[in-house]
Amino acid sequence: MSKEATVLFDAPGPRAQARNRVLTVVSAVVLLAIFAALVWRFNDKGQFAGELWNPFLKWTVWKELILPGLGNTLKAAAVAAVLAMLFGIVFGLGRLSDHWWIRIPAGAVVEFFRAIPLLILIFLMFFVPNKISPSIADSQFGTLQRILVDDFFSLFGVEINAGTVIVPAFAAVVFGLVLYNGSVLAEVVRAGVLSVPKGQAEAAYSIGLRKNGVMRLVLLPQAIRVMMPAIVSQIVVLLKDTALGFIIAYSELLNAGFNLIPANYHNNKIQAGIVIAIIYIAINMAVSRFATWLESRGRRNRKTGGTTLGAGTPGAAAEMSVKNVTAGEMGAPGL
Repeated sequence: MSKEATVLFDAPGPRAQARNRVLTVVSAVVLLAIFAALVWRFNDKGQFAGELWNPFLKWTVWKELILPGLGNTLKAAAVAAVLAMLFGIVFGLGRLSDHWWIRIPAGAVVEFFRAIPLLILIFLMFFVPNKISPSIADSQFGTLQRILVDDFFSLFGVEINAGTVIVPAFAAVVFGLVLYNGSVLAEVVRAGVLSVPKGQAEAAYSIGLRKNGVMRLVLLPQAIRVMMPAIVSQIVVLLKDTALGFIIAYSELLNAGFNLIPANYHNNKIQAGIVIAIIYIAINMAVSRFATWLESRGRRNRKTGGTTLGAGTPGAAAEMSVKNVTAGEMGAPGL
């Protein structure tokens, strides 16, 4: 195990390292025993027969089923991750607003969508617009509905035909992922900002920054370091949750690999499940590695020279930190 701290783990001490080595050896022995038992049972049941594994050695299977499904999974996950982050930032900061008419509605939206299971949200996004849109089209909000669909939701493939809104499977999956994961990320953002010591904000206000500047220049940059592990974990969850799209016939990786391939190749569900699981593991490990690289790069960029005056006092250190941030924004010296 690495002795350096990463975006996901703290650096272990000597006792923790010794304990980790023992646990690693014990875990390795247990896992090897389980793996050997599984291999023996697989062989006993004929699960290593060539006809069950050969489909995954054929380029046509990858080209026509697995790779298109993987592409749809990554497309939905990428779009949903970006929109969920924007949703989380907007509503997370909204929950920190000094104005009750912003804070309370933002909190209600976050708590509402965070409490609904994602599968239900995907169902609602897919079926409800088709049912209620004709009634909206006949009301005073009919023009607004058409404008929203034509100017915004059409980017996701949503169409309106004779007043009926038609939501494709891709859009329903993305909207469900955004609402649920965005609500979770909103809480992450709120907790991250609140975790920054109050002295940072007080020092920023003392040198004349307004609340917008305090949040943008001082609090958020520091909160991102705290939020990064939770954000990475939630993006991994979001990526895996795209598999729920199969329930509305979205052609993502799980649907293509775990349903279509066994239906055409000797019902090899176990083999398909293993291959698809390996693909998901590889993608999620890549996401985690990228987050670790991004955090380490940001840490290197923050290692700038300069001695903080009055370092003996936390308030003075905080104020100097804020001054350095604002000076860098204005292109002026830090002192």
